[in-house]
Amino acid sequence: MALKIAVLASGSGSNLQSIIDAVERGALDAEISLVLCNRSDAFALERAKKAGIPTATILHAEYENREAFDAAMIERIESAGAELVVLAGFMRILTPLFIQTFAGKIINIHPALLPSFKGAHGIADAVEYGVTLAGCTVHFVDEIMDNGAIIAQAVVPFSSEESVETVQKRVLAFEHRIYPQVLQWIASGRVTQNGRKVTVQETGLPKVTSDGSFIVSPQLEDGF
Repeated sequence: MALKIAVLASGSGSNLQSIIDAVERGALDAEISLVLCNRSDAFALERAKKAGIPTATILHAEYENREAFDAAMIERIESAGAELVVLAGFMRILTPLFIQTFAGKIINIHPALLPSFKGAHGIADAVEYGVTLAGCTVHFVDEIMDNGAIIAQAVVPFSSEESVETVQKRVLAFEHRIYPQVLQWIASGRVTQNGRKVTVQETGLPKVTSDGSFIVSPQLEDGF
């Protein structure tokens, strides 16, 4: 049976689109039972509607506090029957109420190599710091921002002459590959977590291209 997921987004929804595409081409055994946004102008809503996916808009400004907003989201997600909550550019800090309700069942993708460069500007912070490697991280969500156990990471090199925008595009291309891959691992029951240690069964060693242009760990599989 396909894994039922709820995707939370606040913006364009490009990672949502990568998930939709993976489902449609048969690489991802999942059903997107809900796309929930906290902004009525989020383009993620249009992507979902085009794909025939149920949507909901819950405006955080209409609630007196974070807990009330999160309670409304919880009710909607549970009514959709979602088994996993997938954060895809959702720009709200979740309360302990939300995280405890879906404990161990929330994942996020962050545009930096955690535990470095947490927060909303991971790539820009990495470029400004002067590192020579950037990347993205898929991780479980806990009550500390960008802190949960790491499932997969992709690493890309860049030079000091390159702009933040150039690096963002390079990293985003790998976000679109590793996020659906991680979802497929979860859907097939291959991901186990023990504290901060995450094991993905039956994956190969980290994959590096012959020209050194990227490394992904665990290794991506066919279709991703």
